[in-house]
Amino acid sequence: MTNSAVDADTFPKLLVRNAQVFRGRPAMRHKDRGIWQTWSWDEVLKNAQACAVGLSTLGLKHGDTIAIIGSNRPRLYWSIMAAQMLGAIPVPVYADSVADELAYVLAHAEVRFAAVEDQEQVDKILSVRERLPNLEEILYDETKGLRDYDHSHLHPIDAIMRAGEAALEKVSSTREWLDSTISEGKGHDPSVILYTSGTTGVSKGVVLSAERCIRAASDTVTFDHLTDRDETLAYLPLAWVGDHYLNYAQGLVAGFCWACPESGETAMEDLREIGPTFFFAPPRTFEQILTRVTIRMEDASRFKRWVFRTFIGVARRYGETILNGGRAPLHGRLLYKLGGFLVYEPLKNVLGLSRVRVAYTAGEAIGPDLFSFYRSLGLNLKQLYGQTEAFLYLTAQPDGQIHADTVGPPMPNVHLRITDTGEVHFKSPGMFIGYLKDDAKTREVLTEDGYIRTGDAGFIDPKTGHLKIIDRAKDVGQLRDGTLFAPKYIENKLKFYPNIREAVAFGDQRDFVCVMLNIDLVAVGSWAERNNVVYGSYQDLAAHPLVYDMLAAHVAEVNRSLAEEKVMAGAQIRRFLILHKELAPADGELTRTQKVRRGFIAERYRPLVSALYDGASTADISTEVTFEDGHKGVISARLTIRDADVVQTPAMDIAA
Repeated sequence: MTNSAVDADTFPKLLVRNAQVFRGRPAMRHKDRGIWQTWSWDEVLKNAQACAVGLSTLGLKHGDTIAIIGSNRPRLYWSIMAAQMLGAIPVPVYADSVADELAYVLAHAEVRFAAVEDQEQVDKILSVRERLPNLEEILYDETKGLRDYDHSHLHPIDAIMRAGEAALEKVSSTREWLDSTISEGKGHDPSVILYTSGTTGVSKGVVLSAERCIRAASDTVTFDHLTDRDETLAYLPLAWVGDHYLNYAQGLVAGFCWACPESGETAMEDLREIGPTFFFAPPRTFEQILTRVTIRMEDASRFKRWVFRTFIGVARRYGETILNGGRAPLHGRLLYKLGGFLVYEPLKNVLGLSRVRVAYTAGEAIGPDLFSFYRSLGLNLKQLYGQTEAFLYLTAQPDGQIHADTVGPPMPNVHLRITDTGEVHFKSPGMFIGYLKDDAKTREVLTEDGYIRTGDAGFIDPKTGHLKIIDRAKDVGQLRDGTLFAPKYIENKLKFYPNIREAVAFGDQRDFVCVMLNIDLVAVGSWAERNNVVYGSYQDLAAHPLVYDMLAAHVAEVNRSLAEEKVMAGAQIRRFLILHKELAPADGELTRTQKVRRGFIAERYRPLVSALYDGASTADISTEVTFEDGHKGVISARLTIRDADVVQTPAMDIAA
């Protein structure tokens, strides 16, 4: 990173700098029809400038909002850059949002333009067009299926760029005007509006300024020594703060290349082909990767399974110690080195993680066992903690100071404090301007002395100086006997098992803890195939007695783990059931970032919660579901409820 990165106060100015400093260095890649295409920094600048002139000709101007809807594609990133060149404000929207969710964001942000990926997004917008009075023009990237549409207000992004490029080449004043517009851009103006995940209710539009975003990204680029020689895979949702920070902001500050996968379905395969040096994945992705590895090993020969399990055991004993630069016995180091040759390096190579120098996870808490598994393989996986309102980073683990149960110390220039009630407050370089059209909510999260209330409960570990996050402050409660109830902590232990995709724990102000579980269809389906278990649907497999037996064993293991922790021993799981459907964002049960909407689930499945606590052995439920095309239907089922094996402890005897 050069000093000019700090001096530049808008992203278009950083783009101009990168084109001057890095020129032919790769800036962006995209896999299209199986072939990787690459654009250098000067080519990206040229494309963004052409797009900006084309958008200006259509009427986009300073202060306007433009929705960006789709997966990670270069032309959508160029649309973001182009909008910011004009002083307009991009509003990324989750590509898998249903029409109603899309309509809410576009109407709330009063968007005049929308740049979208393909026909699917165009159709969703047109289906709610009457609810979007401010929308004037729609631009699209993929032309397939759109030829016969009315194009009076529908434009291919390529055509807009060609028109802009022609204007820049033929009219000298156009380039002078655009250069002047970029240089006159103000860092304190709104640069992007990112909507929160809506875990606790309706999504809020977080307004961020460029100068604050750049300041925050500059700190983290320095922290992790990122340079123009690094590369990352841009597969995170465009609407999530993680993508706008980790790829867009850091990429522009450091000058590194970000690669867009062919599709979300091929992202993990494309990861292997790109071999990034900087990698981020939420815990769910790391869980899915481990699930795939586990399934493949179950299908391997007996000898290969023995080699894998033997050296994974070696890695668990010595791997983290060696990675952290600690002392391990000579025989441990020798075994670990042999394991690297036979297992760890081949495994990382297959997963696309061989070149990773820095890896992070965040978004929700990661299970300590899952975290330790990857680090034991020699992957420099670290944790960070952040929020959209902070433009992500608040804490991060420095190299060599890694603890599975912490999220690191405060980042440079970040100030944290823990209130008497245990809530985390912060001030940071990337602090948001406010919530869009919601001054009351903005005042609610800001303290009188300028700190932001996170809503998360945590504390600073006196031994390490690192922050520990317990759970959302409102979710942490107590059982009736006073035992601490931290639902996310219990859920993370359950989700370490590849067969369990999701878990929702209940227990606050109750006599004991109960959980609802989702099976992982891939993992359990593979198990069913190996064990000749016949099923016709997710519902059939989830209700199978042998599946219940398998998950009962997992619950029992979690209880044994909880029993070893004095504070959590009384919060062991007493009863559980397996849901008849997967929890889904389209049904309001998860956010678009895959976080559990606990209150909504408790209300929606109230009959099941009641059955868990009244001693019933079965419960009937009918649930409305939303299909991919937006249509709705109803799934009915009779669910089995099982008692779990509980480890008796002295503390429980006293409570009894």
